[in-house]
Amino acid sequence: MCIGAMDGKHIVLKKPANTGSTYYNYKHTFSLQLLAVVDSQYRFLYVDAGCQGRIGDAGVFANSTLCTALATNSLHIPEPETIPSTDTTVPYVLVADDAFPLTPCIMKPYAHRGQNQQQRIFNYRLSRARRTVENAFGILSARFRVFRGPLEINPQRATDVVMAATVLHNYLLDSSRSRSLGSVAQGATSTADNGDRQTEIALGMRGLRPCLQKNPPVTAKTVRHTFTDYFMTQGQVPWQWDV
Repeated sequence: MCIGAMDGKHIVLKKPANTGSTYYNYKHTFSLQLLAVVDSQYRFLYVDAGCQGRIGDAGVFANSTLCTALATNSLHIPEPETIPSTDTTVPYVLVADDAFPLTPCIMKPYAHRGQNQQQRIFNYRLSRARRTVENAFGILSARFRVFRGPLEINPQRATDVVMAATVLHNYLLDSSRSRSLGSVAQGATSTADNGDRQTEIALGMRGLRPCLQKNPPVTAKTVRHTFTDYFMTQGQVPWQWDV
């Protein structure tokens, strides 16, 4: 029931000229943000690059077309399905870390304090699923070693480099050129339907508040609890108890 894993990454820059402190981040370096969703094959399904480094992952997500598309249900995500070996129906979800909001379509870990065994198991299973996005970033930087150090170009040019690298990354992962370019074009332009630029702009102008709810809706907590129960019953695996 997992669509993909979502995370943000800092792309380090040399100090940009005439940009003030907007790119100065909590690590005391200058950077721009790369927000990405990847699938189980380390392919980038969605890319949003160029946001100032001082903005956290939650802020980048809240101002992305992905957030708006999820809030308006315009991604055409498949209908909820029954979990294997059960009669329980759950929606398809993205897995993410603590920085992102908990919603019916985004699963994040339980708070680290006061966890019971079931919550620790859920967090462990979620973490294993979320490794794919970290691995994808690792593969990207290993292939394009320009990301191993600060980019000595202006932020706009750096954004172009990042977007080009993700396209090439997907292309190299695929054996079929036509399939690769079709999927990459959809992800790299950050659109959810036909890749139309006007659709992307329209999505970006809509309200973003549904993505920033401070208190997770009951339905989101229910979905997470359902997955937690499943991991403790029919969906359990032997190695999860090692945690």
